[in-house]
Amino acid sequence: MRILIVDDEPVSLEVLKFALAEAGHEVDCAADGQEALRVLAKGDYQLIISDWEMPNLNGLGLCRAIRGRQLGSYVYIILLTARNGSASIVEGLAAGADDFISKPFDPDELMARVRVAERIVSLETRDMTIFALAKLAESRDSETGEHLERVQNYSRLLADHLLRTGQYPEEINPSFVKLIYETSPLHDIGKVAIPDCVLLKPGRLSDEEFDIMKTHTTMGAQTLEAAARRYPRAAYLRMAREIAESHHEKWNGTGYPKGLAGDQIPLSGRIVAVADVYDALVSKRVYKGAFTHLTARSIILEGKGNHFDPVLVEAFLAVEKQFIEVHQHFSNALAEAA
Repeated sequence: MRILIVDDEPVSLEVLKFALAEAGHEVDCAADGQEALRVLAKGDYQLIISDWEMPNLNGLGLCRAIRGRQLGSYVYIILLTARNGSASIVEGLAAGADDFISKPFDPDELMARVRVAERIVSLETRDMTIFALAKLAESRDSETGEHLERVQNYSRLLADHLLRTGQYPEEINPSFVKLIYETSPLHDIGKVAIPDCVLLKPGRLSDEEFDIMKTHTTMGAQTLEAAARRYPRAAYLRMAREIAESHHEKWNGTGYPKGLAGDQIPLSGRIVAVADVYDALVSKRVYKGAFTHLTARSIILEGKGNHFDPVLVEAFLAVEKQFIEVHQHFSNALAEAA
């Protein structure tokens, strides 16, 4: 793994660096939390081992800063501390730490905890696989670049707002927010089965062509259902299937493929519906130019109670500034890549 060590004591830094490098890890160092944040801005790290007590920005502050950022991948954090007792553990976990090592540390314990971190971080390869599969579908249309990333972030913004405001409390919890971020990129996975003459047609689809296009929902659901049957305990596969099948359903029952209405539509599908439509509106497509945010906003408002869950439209209005920021972020990233 690529590891960042954060400690204001040079001797501790050297001892930690030596032990981790000997085990084959790539190791960088920072003297306090502020320097660590500057280092993080320039590179990806899977594990951070940080002292609790440091000047400028201590370990707790560093944890909070990292968890408050939208990093591309999960960062596992181990705090080094001479503190003990449940109160300190609760304080550290609440700040975002994943594990603790007592100071002075035992090298064998350190490596055992690093191996735990490796196992946890390796779970992210599942998410990378999910995203790679979703990108496979998206890659057939060169004009939908970064669509998955934007929908992923829009969906999380909406779900997180529902969590913070106590809406749909029987369904929304932190795990739901995490799962919808992970699985929303699979909403159009069924498009791998749609012929190019339909998928990439630069104009209005005929009724027959539109019927073919609509099958991407059922094709995606069938594919994910097969995977879910093989791994019945995988909650992310169940949610991915829901989203793939239901993100084109409409609140008033006029959507497809099943014509579900209101709460019959899975909440995950209702969330992704808003995220997907917004991104389609503000992005260029083979059949249209990009609309402004204000135009997209007015269309979503018109769809309140018809196309969209009214609660989700209110959530969209509450976080629309962040929607704009997400769109600008990925638009800038595309421009820089070009």
